[in-house]
Amino acid sequence: IHSPEYIQGTIYPAQDFNPCRDTEELFGAIQGMRCNKDVLIDILTQRSNAQRQVIAEAYREMYGRELIIDLRETFSHHFKQVMVGLMYLPVFYDAHELWHALKGEETEENCLIDILASRTNEEIFRIKEAYFMQIEYNTDLQEDIYSETSGHFRDMLINLSQGVREQAYADPGTASQDAMVLWEACQQKTGEHKTMLQMILCSKSYQQLWMVFQEFQNISGQDIIDALRMCYDGYFQELCVAIVLCVRDRTSYFTYRLYNAIHEYGFHNNTVIRILVSRSEVDLKEIRRKYKERYGKSLFHDIKHFASGHYESALLAILAGDAEDY
Repeated sequence: IHSPEYIQGTIYPAQDFNPCRDTEELFGAIQGMRCNKDVLIDILTQRSNAQRQVIAEAYREMYGRELIIDLRETFSHHFKQVMVGLMYLPVFYDAHELWHALKGEETEENCLIDILASRTNEEIFRIKEAYFMQIEYNTDLQEDIYSETSGHFRDMLINLSQGVREQAYADPGTASQDAMVLWEACQQKTGEHKTMLQMILCSKSYQQLWMVFQEFQNISGQDIIDALRMCYDGYFQELCVAIVLCVRDRTSYFTYRLYNAIHEYGFHNNTVIRILVSRSEVDLKEIRRKYKERYGKSLFHDIKHFASGHYESALLAILAGDAEDY
């Protein structure tokens, strides 16, 4: 019987967990004459993140080595990304992804959008701490956002990274006023109006925004997403739309992002890996269900079509859980 927090995830705590045995098998698979990737997949994708942390500690005590470093140095390409990603604590994984999105060869704006538009205040606060704590980074998230992005997109990211969204607050009396501000922002499109739009989308509670979006529909006769896509463009538009989608249904947002990453961008590996790893103990089972329901083909089918080898096997193992919808 799985605890409630794992119901919508695909990775659960192993019932007969033996960290010493897992550690011995992993060490043999990594250090052996022929690296056995199948062993890594069988163990690391079938243990919860908390259990992986126990394995990492056992690996350190038994062999005087860091498992995550051995994985980085032994493997390569996308298979390495998956295995290393699984070994991070979730908050450090988010921080790691944000840092690479900001400080990599090219700024990866969609990664910044995916994480900062979808995380709670508490999660963002912990991500900022983790971002600063990592020895190889030792920089401030907001400072890096400021230096690596620009314009109203940058302002909106910085606003989100402050983690100051109102919590569980809803006032029907101001919902129509906020909706009117959004409508004017879509009509006028000045810098001042963009700032006002940003303040509403980044600071109002989800409960309040639900009512605001309904009022917007009543005032304009348009869905807020259609209006944003018609009136704005670029990453600013994508970030605004991401916030609206996350307010309405965060799981559906990640379903949509996976489909785009697979079909619109020629299989964008970083996005596929990030979503599967980060949502594996949160809502990946529900994402998997909605994907098939919405797009007519299962995630298993689409990943098999575009990925291959042990990389494909690792992704499918994360996705599988107790799946019946292959």
